[in-house]
Amino acid sequence: MRRVSRIAVAGAATAALAVTVSACGGTSSDAAASKDDKNKGVAIAYDVGGAGDQSFNDAATVGMKKAAKEFKTGEKAVEPVDGESDADKTQRLTQLAKQGYNPVIGVGYAYAPAIKEVSEKFPKTTFGIVDDETVKADNVSDLVFSEQEASYLAGVVAAKATKSKTVGFVGGVDVPLIHKFEAGFAQGVKDTNPKVKVVKQYLTEKAEDGGFSSPDKGKTAAQGQIEKGADVVYHAAGLSGQGVIEAAAAKKVWAIGVDSDQYKQDALAKYKKYILTSATKDVAGSVYNLAKAVEDGTAKGGVVRADLKSGGVALADSNPEFMKMKDVQEALKKAEEGIKGGKIKVKTAP
Repeated sequence: MRRVSRIAVAGAATAALAVTVSACGGTSSDAAASKDDKNKGVAIAYDVGGAGDQSFNDAATVGMKKAAKEFKTGEKAVEPVDGESDADKTQRLTQLAKQGYNPVIGVGYAYAPAIKEVSEKFPKTTFGIVDDETVKADNVSDLVFSEQEASYLAGVVAAKATKSKTVGFVGGVDVPLIHKFEAGFAQGVKDTNPKVKVVKQYLTEKAEDGGFSSPDKGKTAAQGQIEKGADVVYHAAGLSGQGVIEAAAAKKVWAIGVDSDQYKQDALAKYKKYILTSATKDVAGSVYNLAKAVEDGTAKGGVVRADLKSGGVALADSNPEFMKMKDVQEALKKAEEGIKGGKIKVKTAP
């Protein structure tokens, strides 16, 4: 029963990010594309946390680099700025479109207003936005995921692995997207063992306050949950999740990672013994697939949803200790079949 995420972020992402830093705060590698090329390649605008978050943004980078290598085009990734406005995002996307990149992808729901505005000005450019489906346009692909399904499986794991009958959830920002992670996780726990208590905490109300980019906040939240008895802590907090994992390792309890297979990431190697699994979503695959569609001339607007059945979300199985837990694996198999077959309907809100 292979349950590995398709996102091979470990090592590759870190190495891939060792590229030239441009004056505007982005990274680019355009050597493969000549100035005469109509399409310079794929460009991504990072969400908060930026490159090196070992999660969401790094996964997008892997997809970008795969596309650039396969299609022999250029690539460009641009960093966010602390406290930036929608106008800053709009300017960033506008510059990428003007420079001839196609597709231009905003990594994160915060790009919705900017994507909507810029896509109207550049109707011949394909735009993508990860984790948002509110922008409706013929040249915008909404790249979304059924995060609640992978989170449900994480809840099953937590309920089976806990010895204290208390598990924790740390959300980066108190927004509907992260509510999906909480809802799926809590449902998975309850359906598996209703006697297990879920303690939860959101780090901030707004993304600009650092909910996705503050490992110290994640560490403090996890420490508080562990003090309350949690011996399994699941995070959906981007870069802040590194602090959650650090806190779990310090107390020798289980952490469950998110977005990418965090067990395999070099930056978290010293904590990997305590990363039981990760609820992954194939951001890399979505970025690559959109770039391929542009290359093939088949790109079109609309919602592109990845779920458990399609393999777009999953649980990573890199930790050998996780795979040795027979009762956990049996429960997971049953839950996976239930979700894929439609018997289990996973909630998207708490």
